Amino acid sequence: MKLLFIDVDSLRPDHLGCYGYHRNTSPNIDRIAERGIRFTKYYASDAPCKPSRTAFTTGKFGIRTGVVDHGGKATNLRNSEKNSDFKDGLETFSLPGILRQKGLETVLVSTFHERHSAWHFAAGWNQIFNCGKLGDEIASEVTPIALKWLKSNTDKDNWCLYLNYWDPHTPYRTPDSYGEPFRNDPLPDWLTKEKLEKDRELAGPHSAREVDMYWNKPLPEYPRYPTEIKDMDDMRKLIDGYDTGIRYMDDHLGQIFEELDNQGILDEVAVIITGDHGENLGELGIYAEHATADKGTCNIPMILSLPEMKDSRIDDNFHYNMDILPTLAEWLNVESDPEWDAKSFAPALSGQSYKDRKFLVISQCSHVCQRSVLFDKWLYIRTYHDGFHLFEKHMLFDLEEDPYEQHNLAETREDIVREAIELLNEWQDEMMAKMTEPVDPLWTVMNEGGPYHAKGNLEMYINQRLLPTGRTEAVEKLKQAYPNEFKV
Repeated sequence: MKLLFIDVDSLRPDHLGCYGYHRNTSPNIDRIAERGIRFTKYYASDAPCKPSRTAFTTGKFGIRTGVVDHGGKATNLRNSEKNSDFKDGLETFSLPGILRQKGLETVLVSTFHERHSAWHFAAGWNQIFNCGKLGDEIASEVTPIALKWLKSNTDKDNWCLYLNYWDPHTPYRTPDSYGEPFRNDPLPDWLTKEKLEKDRELAGPHSAREVDMYWNKPLPEYPRYPTEIKDMDDMRKLIDGYDTGIRYMDDHLGQIFEELDNQGILDEVAVIITGDHGENLGELGIYAEHATADKGTCNIPMILSLPEMKDSRIDDNFHYNMDILPTLAEWLNVESDPEWDAKSFAPALSGQSYKDRKFLVISQCSHVCQRSVLFDKWLYIRTYHDGFHLFEKHMLFDLEEDPYEQHNLAETREDIVREAIELLNEWQDEMMAKMTEPVDPLWTVMNEGGPYHAKGNLEMYINQRLLPTGRTEAVEKLKQAYPNEFKV
């Protein structure tokens, strides 16, 4: 078996052609999707980067692993709910562990484990290639490593090559020499001048006025990345920057596929294309950041193509990113971890029906503290700490009518809110019952003063940005909501 696993940071499915995007961002990915399964409701259980890939690595929710933030105590992995033995099991029950059970050589090309001190992500790989740029690398620095390995290992039949690309991640840094491939393409039609005018009155990190966290100072070294969206020209610059990062990465995937084709093995290689999380590009008033527990941040692509597949299929069932672990274990007939929260969708690989999930719970504790429930057509968001965005405690969106989360229906559909809260409580009870030390890391984050990317900056933000730009109503609300953030 030969497996190419492509993990693209910050990749939204709805900005790929095979998911219906009107721009030609992903011709090489689209060709893979033509002979595979495209999953439409595939979500990161825990966002953003470190919580997501930790859940993917362990097969467990962040509430159980303890990893839900990017700093503080809630960024440290709990070994196990059980007493640890000589090993913690990740050498057997992570993605590479599953593949090594089947005799595959496992090869990782990524800087992620060093960027976030997520050393558990490195467990089980036979070889690791780290270009040393901590996620600041671009595709032209990743692809040559992969091509060299493929050309040097033509005699091997059983391998997994895992490639981690970062190009759609902010700040957008595709080289100027690549040009402007989307100069003449319209923006997504939901991003309007009227929406921008409303969003410029909002507060919070990565808002339209402060795209670069709390600041709008230009970054000349990143000309594709606007730090403030003043008008629709800036909006175009931001969306073009994101889409160009995808296209640049996709071009480099084309080089990988070309090499496999030249070796005569492209039709023998299983290909998985996914990501760690998506990206807010205007949802909830947030731009160019993976900052919430919602569809924009947590919905990710999953494209799975096996050699025996000839036609494209769509799977509209609910899945978590971690579900690929038991799926591969079942498909390869190797051992699964009974402690996993992940569930197999292996029957889908051969077109069979299977018992799907009825709802998902997704979490975010690095920019805000939120837990959300996806069920039927609904997205319910419960906010514990709003990251200074002044979100309502309860938010409800009809994703069929309102996929970009513009109209909060919580007050008019209290019946759906109650149903969502019941599902959230059901899930939390189940998780806490599995833990020998039932400590919810969301509350660890709250007790530390809030999410890592928001903590300790409110007074500065009010004085240096909100007051000078006339957002006094937001200032008063923030002072009432967060009195402890100010010096006495």
